Amino acid sequence: MIVEIGHFALVLAFALALVQSVLPVWGARSGDARLMATAGPSALGQFLFVAITAAALIHAHVVSDFSVVNVVENSHSLKPLLYKITGVWGNHEGSMLLWVAILALFGGLVAFFGGNLPASLKANVLAVQAWIASAFYLFILSTSNPFARISPAPIEGNDLNPVLQDIGLAIHPPLLYLGYVGFSIAFSFAVAALLDGRIDAAWARWVRPWSLAAWICLTLGIAMGSYWAYYTLGWGGWWFWDPVENASFMPWLAGTALLHSAIVMEKRDALKIWTILLAILTFSLSLLGTFLVRSGVLTSVHAFATDPARGVFILAILVLFIGGSLTLFAWRAPGLKPGGLFAPISREGALVFNNLFLTVGCAIVLVGTLYPLVYEMATGAKITVGPPYFNLVFGAFIAVLLAAVPFGPMLAWKRGDLLGAAERLWFAFALAAIVTIAIWWPSTGALLTALGIGLAVWVMAGAVVEWAMRIRLLRAPLGESLSRAWGLPGATWGMTLAHFGIGMAVLGIVSESSWNEERILAMKPGEVVTIGDYQVALDGMIPRKGENYAEEAAHLSIRRGGALVTYLEPSRRMFATRRMATSQTGIATFGFSQLYIALGETDKTGASAVRLYWKPLVTLIWLGPLIMALGGLASLLDRRRRIGAPVPARKPVSKGGGPKDSGPPAPAAPMAAE
Repeated sequence: MIVEIGHFALVLAFALALVQSVLPVWGARSGDARLMATAGPSALGQFLFVAITAAALIHAHVVSDFSVVNVVENSHSLKPLLYKITGVWGNHEGSMLLWVAILALFGGLVAFFGGNLPASLKANVLAVQAWIASAFYLFILSTSNPFARISPAPIEGNDLNPVLQDIGLAIHPPLLYLGYVGFSIAFSFAVAALLDGRIDAAWARWVRPWSLAAWICLTLGIAMGSYWAYYTLGWGGWWFWDPVENASFMPWLAGTALLHSAIVMEKRDALKIWTILLAILTFSLSLLGTFLVRSGVLTSVHAFATDPARGVFILAILVLFIGGSLTLFAWRAPGLKPGGLFAPISREGALVFNNLFLTVGCAIVLVGTLYPLVYEMATGAKITVGPPYFNLVFGAFIAVLLAAVPFGPMLAWKRGDLLGAAERLWFAFALAAIVTIAIWWPSTGALLTALGIGLAVWVMAGAVVEWAMRIRLLRAPLGESLSRAWGLPGATWGMTLAHFGIGMAVLGIVSESSWNEERILAMKPGEVVTIGDYQVALDGMIPRKGENYAEEAAHLSIRRGGALVTYLEPSRRMFATRRMATSQTGIATFGFSQLYIALGETDKTGASAVRLYWKPLVTLIWLGPLIMALGGLASLLDRRRRIGAPVPARKPVSKGGGPKDSGPPAPAAPMAAE
């Protein structure tokens, strides 16, 4: 009965989405306030019904209702409870339900927090959200119904892919989808603005918090996905430029450009056309990622769907929304005013430079991702575009952008002084130069490594120097500097943390890539192997049994200089239902570095294949994005970043009690420089 309730709630959500798709737009076109007012309740009702749908599917998995095809194919009665719940979105049907649930969540949030939005803009935004939702509800109900029944019901299920039976699955997909789908709000605001004809600084202020929230989630989702693959797959790598990895990275690059472009639009009422286009392209890339993962055109541990009919349906959605929005943009863009002017050497100019390099970098990744697919369709032959292309082309291009990052915050709005900015960055440059020479001088063959680490130090030191100048550190009494630091706007803290986090991630990437040590060998109990500064001894093998798997673990003693520092127990698990084996890595963290050990099969002689890695500063690769996300959160919580329209200042009142003039309300006070 609960399954039927969930299915019926999904149909009702689809019906409400259709209502929300039509009535608010009709009201906005005709000026009917009552029709426009239907958008909010429809969005909230839609979210309620989708929540009921999701709860019903989770219940079916938890109680192991094997009359539901989705449960049969992706669950097992012996599977731990946590993985029964997270396994709901560890498959195609469940992941698409999560997709529309998050879409409905964002629509409900706009309805709830958008009270300050103009009625017509709010109606159009929620209508566009409903257009997207309607398409995906139709897709789910017609091709990917998670509540399809099977009769007679089997006694037991097929279990979930063992690779996905991990705590990472509980965190990674929801965060990634919050980022993917969150950018639909920016898309809806862009399309609504083109329909409504209102595109100004206030629009940028409305859309920026939603874009920032999506960016934070996508940053964390990508980082979590990277770490999950790192410790789960036992391969020792953290990024392989897999097409599905790229599918999440491209919206992140475009979304980062969108955030910076919105700053210029908000501050100077400039870059209107470009900001609108970025809002459209960012979500378009999210849709493209959905197509790549769900269509079956790619084979990856991340991909689920293999049914061509689903791929054609999603491709139609892709063409409809991307093509339709770009057509609307081409029609409306010529009528947009260019906005404020600024000199090339200025804060605005630096942000434009940032946008240029981020979007070209995104295009580099897009070409490398899609070219093998296009080539195969055109010729029938398969080719691979792998890490050498991305590392060389994308890496070199982004290095130029990173070199310019510290200059941006040092420049004034409208017209800046590049030489003055360089003088203020002397400490950061000197520190980066010293570090570069210190790394390169002992080993002249490590020039690229030295330059890469120097670049990371330059970015981090530049962020700290800019922050120190704002609080007059060492130029004013400590108490005054601390008071200034406490009073800094959240957006300023956000910028500093985000730029510092980028430098940390680059430092981790360069260090791990350059100084990583690897050893692959067969070990017998009692043998010792040295890697880095550590001695690893295999004490013996331990057989164990879990709830739905059998496991053989290696008990390893880790010593440094003869002193025991820790134990590790990497293992291999065999899942009988799926007849699949997985590798459970053993990882010991020392400072920011890690000793990483993966266990292979044991041969007839009793020797076990062991893969050992020493990874210097590898944790900075994920700590950097975490700091970046904290920076985004600080900016999001800035009291000036309210979700909604800026409230105009009140008119001054004369002594006689009436207004001094009959002119328009005074605009809100301009934001402080970030």
